[in-house]
Amino acid sequence: MSKQQRTSLLNYWTTRYLITLVIGLVVFGVVATLWINYSEKQRRLDVMRFMAAEISERIVDENGRIEVGPFLKPIFDRQRAFLQFDGQPFLMVLDKNKQVMLTNPPRKFPDELIGTIDKLLGNDQTVDQITMRHGEQMYVVKRKIESNNQTIGWVVLMSPEKDIKRNLGDYQLLFVMLGALALLGWVVIYLLTRKLAKPIKEVVNAAKQIVAGNYDIHLDKDSKEKELFELVHSFKEMADRLGHLEMMRTELLAGVTHELKTPVTSISGLVQAVRDDIVTGDEAKEFLDICSKETNKLRKMVEDLLEFNTFAVGEITIHKETLNINSLVQEITYQWHIMQDENTIQLEKSIPSANITAATDALRVQQILYNLLNNAKQATKDDGKIEVRLYEADGQICIDVQDNGRGIPPEEQTMIFEKFFRGEEKKHKVRGLGLGLPFSRLMAQALGGTLELKESSPEGTAFMLRMPKDE
Repeated sequence: MSKQQRTSLLNYWTTRYLITLVIGLVVFGVVATLWINYSEKQRRLDVMRFMAAEISERIVDENGRIEVGPFLKPIFDRQRAFLQFDGQPFLMVLDKNKQVMLTNPPRKFPDELIGTIDKLLGNDQTVDQITMRHGEQMYVVKRKIESNNQTIGWVVLMSPEKDIKRNLGDYQLLFVMLGALALLGWVVIYLLTRKLAKPIKEVVNAAKQIVAGNYDIHLDKDSKEKELFELVHSFKEMADRLGHLEMMRTELLAGVTHELKTPVTSISGLVQAVRDDIVTGDEAKEFLDICSKETNKLRKMVEDLLEFNTFAVGEITIHKETLNINSLVQEITYQWHIMQDENTIQLEKSIPSANITAATDALRVQQILYNLLNNAKQATKDDGKIEVRLYEADGQICIDVQDNGRGIPPEEQTMIFEKFFRGEEKKHKVRGLGLGLPFSRLMAQALGGTLELKESSPEGTAFMLRMPKDE
């Protein structure tokens, strides 16, 4: 099946914007054309009214009679030029008996038109519209010629509808304006879309590099737009994080191989020595005890991997019951302390006198605290001190595990809850897979709480387990 043809962001948006712009400008042009036609028609009709009124006053002599002569045509032409009337209206002067006295330009009007005008003179409207025999529309403006409050004639101006609405200058200006707007709009959207597409294209190319396994990407973060800056910045952070996780994965493979290979090699060598009777008696028994311990360590690492994977995919088994948290913390810390091979660790407990109860899973709480206590022990020296505090804060139950060890380096503090992460100092001294803290945080979340690093400095480290309190 062929792949669907894709178009670039630049072509996609500029094309659609241009189509939308053209449609909008066409609609605007139609509306503007209709408005220009209407406005121009009203303006020209007003000019014709003024011209008719001016002529009706100039052709009456001192005796109150209509006087037409060669002087009237220059006056009519000057008025038309002064009032910027581009058309050539027809002028008719009629006497009180409705007989034509003058036409300009000189022409003989058909009897049909004379009869129509005779009817129009009988109404009080100053503007009428008539239809000629061949279908042409004519506008007729009429003005009475009065003397001593008596009508002695009429001035009639006629102009075809096409001349009334004609205004080529306004149309040209409108078309130039619409063309300029279309060009300007296209240029603006083209430049803006190209500016928008550039960082997105860089992110796409960077994503292709990540797919190819190259996490060392370079992106231009100097973007003034907030959304583009956040996109590029977040993608760069994601790439750096993936690169770090990939490095951790590589180290994990090497680390797991080493951690599993060491006990397997040790067990194999010890068993071979016993089988070949290289060692016998109590020494053989001691070798078998060492094999048993190494086997238990190997089993523990495999169990950690399996259980962490179960939690990671959401298959977490939690059995909650209402418990006295004071007694639970007291019992967990006591059991942990007596199981230590060396009792050089000073364990202090701060538990309130008032009982605190909550619905939780005692086994999961024990696993979390055991892991925190073991980490605290590894971080302290021989005369180290660990303090466990139980208290309430913000409506939640809080359990702090604090040590006076060497602390966690600032550059590693953001990564301690990442699976398989192990600090530089710890990975060379303590065997493990780096699943303790990530596993503990997953269990804390399954209990409805959180596990967080409260503080860490060269004077010590404190972790805090939060759990919801019973309503």
